[in-house]
Amino acid sequence: MVEAPNFQTEMRQLLRERIVEAGRRIVITEGWGAVNMSRLAKEVGVSRPVLYKEFANKHELAEVVVQQEVDEFLVGIAESLAAHPADVAAGMTQAVDFTLRTGADNTLLKAVLAGRSATDTALLPVLMTETEPVLGRAITAVSAAIRAQYELAEMDDAELTSMTEVLVRLALSHLFQPTGPIDRAVGQIHRVIVGAFGTALE
Repeated sequence: MVEAPNFQTEMRQLLRERIVEAGRRIVITEGWGAVNMSRLAKEVGVSRPVLYKEFANKHELAEVVVQQEVDEFLVGIAESLAAHPADVAAGMTQAVDFTLRTGADNTLLKAVLAGRSATDTALLPVLMTETEPVLGRAITAVSAAIRAQYELAEMDDAELTSMTEVLVRLALSHLFQPTGPIDRAVGQIHRVIVGAFGTALE
C-alpha cells in the first residue's frame, strides 16, 4: 500500500523552494547585500517567524542557494565523465572544460563575483573558503562519480579522494580567478592530470 503524500511536508518543501528562488533572484539582480529576511518574507508572502522556521539566518540560506547551484554542476560533471567511458584523463578534462564554461555563463556566480563591496562580499566565503557546501561537496561527489564510471580498483579511496581534491581545487581556482582564456586553463589542468595521475590512471 502506497502512503499518501503528507500535505504539510509538501507545502513546507514548496515554501523552502520559493524562499531559495527569491533569494537567488535578488542576488542575481541586486547582489547579496540586498537580501534580508524581512524582504524575503514579504516577497514570498509569509511572516518572518514562518521564514525563520525554514532558515535561521542569511548564512543558512546562502548555503542552500549555493548547494543547489553546485548540484547542477555535478550533474554535468558526471555526464562529462560518462562521455569518455574508457579514458579517465579525457573524461576528467572534459569535466573541467564543462565546469569552467558553465561557470563563466552562470548568472549567480557572476553576480556574486561582481559584488566586491563590503555589503556584497558575505556570500563569497561560502563559495571560496568554507569547506562546505562547495569544496567538500564537490570532492565527495566527483570522487564518487569517478569511482562509479571507471572503478579504478587499484586505487584506494584515500588516494582517489586526494587526486580528486587536486583536480577540484585547480578547477575552482581557474573558475573564481581566471587569468586567461578557458582553453588555456583546460590545457593547463589537462597537463596536470596526465603528468601527475597518468600512471595511476593507466
